[in-house]
Amino acid sequence: MDTRSSILIVDDDAGFRRTLSQILNKKGYEVLEAGSGSEAMELVKKRPFGVILMDIKMPVMNGVETYKKLKEIRPDTSVIMMTAFALDDLIAEAIKEGAHAVLRKPFDMDEAIKIIEHAKNGAYLAIVDDDPEFCRTMKQVLEKKGYKVRACSSGKECIALAREKQVDVFFIDVKMPVLNGLETYLEVKKIKPDAVAVMMTAYRQEADDIVKETIKNGGYGCLYKPFDMNEAIKIIGDILAKK
Repeated sequence: MDTRSSILIVDDDAGFRRTLSQILNKKGYEVLEAGSGSEAMELVKKRPFGVILMDIKMPVMNGVETYKKLKEIRPDTSVIMMTAFALDDLIAEAIKEGAHAVLRKPFDMDEAIKIIEHAKNGAYLAIVDDDPEFCRTMKQVLEKKGYKVRACSSGKECIALAREKQVDVFFIDVKMPVLNGLETYLEVKKIKPDAVAVMMTAYRQEADDIVKETIKNGGYGCLYKPFDMNEAIKIIGDILAKK
């Protein structure tokens, strides 16, 4: 079976593991179980998994501690955290460390499947901005979330990328030399009519007309710099869910 369709469930609740495993098996996934962080580590050393579902609250070594150690063994594995408790500090730490998402128990299985599919398949994102440091920082954050990311320093480079790749979401800076954000997006739309762009700008008032025109042409909206990366990640999830 394709490695991407293999799932490891890590939870000290045997009944929960069994039930979740049976549901995922019926959906066509290959599922293995681990009752502790140390057991999970031994399995991950032996083979890769497409997605790991990790309970946050476990004895001896909690889910976040386990996740940090697993990243050293399989840095590219997508991990979805699970919890039935209000563990805000641990949840924040998990997200900071690059966890793909957090499912709160009891969770809706249809929603969980969507998140698992997204985690295993990934998504291709483009960051289009003439500020190399901004591109580098945003790219690092999104790659930690398991996304494939390409940074473009100009509208021309972005248009060339649209010709060669299927990009799920374009993050395009409004104010760029030669071709501005809207001009870039409109050219991309000629190549890929279903292309979705999120505009970015530090110039709220100057960019207002461009943002309105972008939305009119199928764009998602605008992020105003400096923005919280969690907001960008939520927008990516919304766009992919609609796709």
